[in-house]
Parts: sequence; structure tokens; C-alpha cells
Amino acid sequence: MPPLRSSPRAFLEICRACRGSTLRSSYGPQRRQLSTHNQSKGQTNPAVLFGCFLGISTFAAAWYSYPASSLIQTVFAEAPPASVDIKIEKTKKKKGASKEENRDFISSQHLQVKRSWENPGVYAWGSNSGRVVAPDSDEQIIKTPRRIPYFDGVLLRDIKLDRNFGAAITENGDLLQWGIGFSTAIREPTATLTGKNLKSLTISRDRVITLGADGKVYSISADRESQEKGPKVSESSWIPFLKSRSDISYRRLKPKNMGWGEKVTAIASGAEHLLILTSAGRLFTAASSSEEFPSRGQMGIPGLTWETRPAGPYDQPHEVPTLRGFGITAIAAGDYHSLVLDREGRVFAFGDNFSGQLGFQPSNESTYVDAPSLLPMNQLYASTNLAPTVKQIFAGGSNSFFTVDAATIARACEESKPALLGRITADTWASGQGILGTLGNGRWTHIQGTPTKIKALSGLFEYDERANSVAPIRLKSISVGSTHAAAVMDNVTHVRAGTSRATDSENDTNWGADVVWWGGNEYYQIGNGRRNNLSVPGYIAPLDSAAEVERTGKRKEEHRFQITPRHKVDVGGRKVNVEQRVECGRMTSCVYSGV
Repeated sequence: MPPLRSSPRAFLEICRACRGSTLRSSYGPQRRQLSTHNQSKGQTNPAVLFGCFLGISTFAAAWYSYPASSLIQTVFAEAPPASVDIKIEKTKKKKGASKEENRDFISSQHLQVKRSWENPGVYAWGSNSGRVVAPDSDEQIIKTPRRIPYFDGVLLRDIKLDRNFGAAITENGDLLQWGIGFSTAIREPTATLTGKNLKSLTISRDRVITLGADGKVYSISADRESQEKGPKVSESSWIPFLKSRSDISYRRLKPKNMGWGEKVTAIASGAEHLLILTSAGRLFTAASSSEEFPSRGQMGIPGLTWETRPAGPYDQPHEVPTLRGFGITAIAAGDYHSLVLDREGRVFAFGDNFSGQLGFQPSNESTYVDAPSLLPMNQLYASTNLAPTVKQIFAGGSNSFFTVDAATIARACEESKPALLGRITADTWASGQGILGTLGNGRWTHIQGTPTKIKALSGLFEYDERANSVAPIRLKSISVGSTHAAAVMDNVTHVRAGTSRATDSENDTNWGADVVWWGGNEYYQIGNGRRNNLSVPGYIAPLDSAAEVERTGKRKEEHRFQITPRHKVDVGGRKVNVEQRVECGRMTSCVYSGV
């Protein structure tokens, strides 16, 4: 239908209104009499002439100020409303299927948990130039999570990946090593240090340092040839008073002046140095590489260099005297810097600070700090009514991360709601190098001295149905590689679907903990199948999604990857407490089934 237009006859209407109207004012009656008298004589009322002049002037001004087209109003006939198609999503349930089968159909998270229990193992991806993430392949890069066949059905106590070599501790405490850095001729993981009941490990530039369940620390070369040709250690035999030589060369690292019942409880290594924590809260440091002696203050002992080191083995542990009596509870090591946390929630940092990884601005006088320095974490909350306590510390490459519980407190001269007092807000802070996005704060920063908040991992809450309350979502752990990181959320999980009458509904499904990834992605180490770096934490697809697409040629509609929490399940006919864990290495990543 063509539009209907109206002509601009406003000035004519104004004139008619002026001639046929009576002016009203405070002098109304007198003016009405004058108008009647003049009209009776055939004369024009001056007030009417003035009104016409005013109307014409107004219209002329409007015509001059606005285009003629704007004064022509276009009127369209109203179109009938468009019809709306309502589509109802089809149920994913299948008729005749069992409750467990329907759980698999309606929930990707439930299926992920189920697969992790039925097929434990190791998924790895990233740089494969050293044949570490895919020992059986000559591909240089593995873009998405892929299973390492050797570890199918295998449970591990710990695993660490470098770009050129890998190391893992089996369920029974033996050390496995593989990769080109270990041997160019051997492709499969090979047992090296056995019979020591090892529980954890850490790696330096060229060595593997392990911790036994009895607190003994062992340092082994990453190279198989050095293990075979190096000096063998005299070991006790199961036969009393009979000693023998070890099968491979390794070194024992023994802290001096240990107290009665005191033993090593944790170890953490950078590229050249090692942090050793004891059950008495004491901190020892040692050289962890056979190539370079630590020279950037990461040992925490001012003046300690290769030239000034005391007599004895080059890698002998030294107690950090300035931290004696503080009661250290946690340690973390980057490539060339160190972090320690004491029982009061205070953080001390030392070592290289070129990128601000120690948590304060770099100095123009020196790029490193050789003595433990207290981080002023309270200043991060100076303008708030929150009292912070650092709960966890993590480090890797040139970055540091801190998780903080900030409690709401009452401030002087300020009203506070009683219901909010004591409420905990869980925050995550980062410092160091951010040009590849490793800070996780959405920015690409070369140097970040003052810790910056990772907003995506801070101030999160969830409703806990079991506790019937709102609770903060904390982080369970952060694994930090050389340029990227992954955080496991400590959100509410459920792994008991179908195990009782209350959870036997087909709609009751299992779900795990959320995992997010960010940072450098040059070698696809984040695992999302793309190469761009990420400056904010993001999810990746479920671990088996790439294999499913390759097998069927179709991409199944699945949600994000979630990690399975600890639970007792049947593995090979025996009941085992098992959980999935994340590990970020040097341009590599993996997820493994841990005990």
C-alpha cells in the first residue's frame, strides 16, 4: 500500500484560528467589547492581524530551520504481526534405555566421569619435538589431548613434562623416564629408579628430583647415558650387613642438622635450583642442575655463588637462615625465582625479578633479590573492608600466582551489615610476565610487579545444596608451565549418581570440577585446537572429543572438559581411590589418573 502524505497547510490553519478566535488576557472583557464594535463597522481587529502575523512568522521560521521533507509526515499502514514458530527441544532420553544409558545421553559431564573411571590413563598435548607427549609419533605438535598408549589403565602418583624429557612415578613408587632427552633409541617410558617408594617428583633443566615416602630426596640425571656411566651408589640389601651397588647413578640430597623425627615433606625445582621443605617448617635450598649453579638469588642466601659455596657436594642443601622460625607451610618455584608461605599466611619471595614475578616492582639497581622479602599483600585491599589471608602459592616460568581468602570486617566510622561480617571472598592474583597472556587478566603486559587480580577466578560463589548455603568458589590448584597455566576449581562436585535410593533417578548425573586454561599457546599447549594465546581463562573440549570425531566423522554435542574428583572406584578388579590431575610443563600439558 502506498504511503499517505499530508500537505503543509499549517500557516492557513493558523490564520483561520486567529480570525475566528477571541484573544484571552487579563483584559478579556474590555477586548471582547472592542472587537465587537470594530467588526460592526467592517474594520479588521488589530489583535487578529497580530495573531496572523505571528503565526505566519512562526511557520516561516520552521520552514527555514527544517527541510521541507521533515515537515511532510509519512504515514504507513500497520503491518500484521509476524507469526512466531515455537520449537520444543527434543528429549535426549531414549525409550527402552536403562537409567545409566539415559544419564550418558543427557549429560556430557556424567559421561566424562564414567570414562575416566573405566579407562584411566594419560592424555598429553603440545610440543612433541622431544617425543614426550606422543612417544610413539614423529609429529612435531599434538594440537588436542591424545592418550599415551603406554599409560592405558595405569595409575600414577606424579608426572612432570619438559619439552625434551618426561618423568612419572608409578602407583607402586617406581620412576619412569622417556623422551629424546632421556634416550633417542628408546621410545617407551622406561623404569629407572625403582624400589624407593617414591611419592612425588620435580624436574630442573637436566635432572629429575624425587621424594620418597620416607622423606629421602634423590637426584637423577634426565639422560640415560649419564645414569649408566656415572658413579653408582652403595645401597643396603635385604640381607643384613650386605651392601650392593645401585643399578643407575643418582645422588642423595641430605639436609644437615635435621631434628628428631624431622623429614622432608615437599620439593619444588626451578631450572637450576631446588626448594626443600621439612616437617618442622624449615626451608632448605640446593642446586638442582648439573649445568649451571644458581646465580640469580633464587637460593635465598645472600652472597652464595659458585665461588663462595662451602666445601662439599655442589648440590648440598643449605638452610635459609632468615626464614628460621617462621613455620613454612608451602613452597613454589619458577624458573629462576622462589616463593614460600608461612603458617600466618605471609608470602616471602626471592630470586629473579626481571618481569616482576616476585610480586613487587623491579629495581633499576638489580634484576634479582637474593634474600627472602615479605610481600605486602595487605596493600592490595587497603581501600576495602576486607582482611586478606594468602592460602596458596604457585609459580612457574616467570610468573607467580596467589590465592587469597578475604574476610569482610567492620571498619571504623562506617556501618557494616552484620550478615556480611566474616563473609569470605576468594580471589586469585598474578604477577610476572604477561606478554603471552599468562597473567590471565585480559591484558598483554610485559612486566607486572604489583599483583593483578584475575577477575575470572575471583569473587565467585555457588549455592551448596548439601550445606544449604552460598559458598565461595576457591581454586583447588594451579599448574604453571613455562608460559601457560591451568586452574582446577574447587566447586561442588557429585560422583554418587545411582549409588543410593536418593540418587537412583535417571536425571541424577555425576559432574566434576571445572578446569580453565590460559597463556602462551604457540605449540597448542592449551589444548583447544587453536594456536592463539589466551589472556583470560577459558575452557577446552572434553578429552575424548577429538578421538570421537576422528572415529565417527561427526562432532558430538558435548560441553566443556571437567576433571573427575577423588573417588573410590573399581580399577582392574580392585578398589582404588583415584582422581584426575592436571600438569602444565614446558610447552606441554597433560591430564592423568592419579592416586
